[in-house]
Amino acid sequence: MFNAFVSWPTAPVTKSLVLKALEALNPTPAIVASPEGDHNLLWSTYDDIDHELVHSHRESVLSSSYTFRKTLIRKHFLSRTLHAYVTKHPDSKLRNTSPRTFEIELSFVDELEEMLLDELWELGKELEDGERWWILKPCVDISRLDFAFLRCASQVEWLTAGNGIRMFNSRAALEKIFEEFEDADSDDDGEDKSDGEEDQTAVVTSQLRHFVIQEYLDNPLLFDPAEVLINGSSKPDEPQGFKFHLRAYCVAQGALKVFLFDKILALFSAVPYVKPSVEEDEDGDPLPVDLGPHLTNTSLQADRGEEGVRLFSELVSCQILSGPHDPRARFTTEDMKSIIDQMTTILAETFKAALENPVHFQPLPNAFELFGIDFLVTDSPGSQPRFQVSLLEINAEPAIELTGPRLSWILQDLFIAMGKVCVEPFFNPKTEELGWVVGETRHGLIKCLEEQVRAHP
Repeated sequence: MFNAFVSWPTAPVTKSLVLKALEALNPTPAIVASPEGDHNLLWSTYDDIDHELVHSHRESVLSSSYTFRKTLIRKHFLSRTLHAYVTKHPDSKLRNTSPRTFEIELSFVDELEEMLLDELWELGKELEDGERWWILKPCVDISRLDFAFLRCASQVEWLTAGNGIRMFNSRAALEKIFEEFEDADSDDDGEDKSDGEEDQTAVVTSQLRHFVIQEYLDNPLLFDPAEVLINGSSKPDEPQGFKFHLRAYCVAQGALKVFLFDKILALFSAVPYVKPSVEEDEDGDPLPVDLGPHLTNTSLQADRGEEGVRLFSELVSCQILSGPHDPRARFTTEDMKSIIDQMTTILAETFKAALENPVHFQPLPNAFELFGIDFLVTDSPGSQPRFQVSLLEINAEPAIELTGPRLSWILQDLFIAMGKVCVEPFFNPKTEELGWVVGETRHGLIKCLEEQVRAHP
């Protein structure tokens, strides 16, 4: 018998899944709600874990989170790590599996011009012709935010759920974006705005200094999610192509095994896809790009319920609505397998890259962690393979509540698998499954990587 501290104060769905996973263990641990006392298992949100206890009791205490993993979960750290790894390993399969990315750190728009002539010179050259589109994303480190500057209580949640994102294809458009962010800062010092006047997607640049600028991939694989019937819906007469990204769940165990959960979600945009285009106001200044066809983050579409969420496997036999128009073209099981194989390779290489940055990623033998991985699939007819996978970002404590009731069963399977694979063998080594090779699937988990990492002091 062992004790398990479980604490998810803002994620009741996650807490219930953890408790069900613990109930499935043999023996079932005693559940405690207080951080005080002797605990063997800390399966809780990162902030409630006693990380010093985890480091000092590696034989008897198991944690549900690594202490140091910024290399993976901070966009600018991940960008640097992947760039360094590909530079050192030019034959790595990561070379063409993530969008070109630039880092930017500034608080005021007047800093931008000098940056585009110096460290962002390459980006500045790209922006001269306006042919390529880019996407700006804030890099949020909640621990460094001054909450007194946030305009509303929900802004932290918004900033960590895909907000502050903008698209542009010119220097003028990028400058206007930061001017709007600065205006939002200065407006905060004036009179309060009504709800109708508040820009719910703005960010406070004085608080969020780090951004990444990623090349926008404008050839996404497109489906119509309405072809997969749910809740009594009917198939569309004329399918329309919607952009989507894949949300995969990755489990990292000890030091180090990496698994991909084989139940993968496809999260769709709210409106049909159109390529981004430039529109100007009466003064000739670029107007903000409508992000509706381009953003697939379900946190920004809470009012849609489960309408935009499908299992990836449910898309098999759907009409492919990207690439050359061919109403007979259907997505096949072989297509899906090719994409999942690419995902497992990318995950393995990404964690290898993270291991080469031991300051910001330190896998411990007495820890495991669940990550939400976002991938985008592009459609490149004539390429081999036709459908190619790009890594977008890695999220700690992913918002699993957004999966919805219809597919909640996959989350139960995921957490029970984590209990069987990550928790039970720690307290009863006899239950560890031997001979599990890379590429093999057990409990719905595909093993992607197994490395022997020297323990950190």
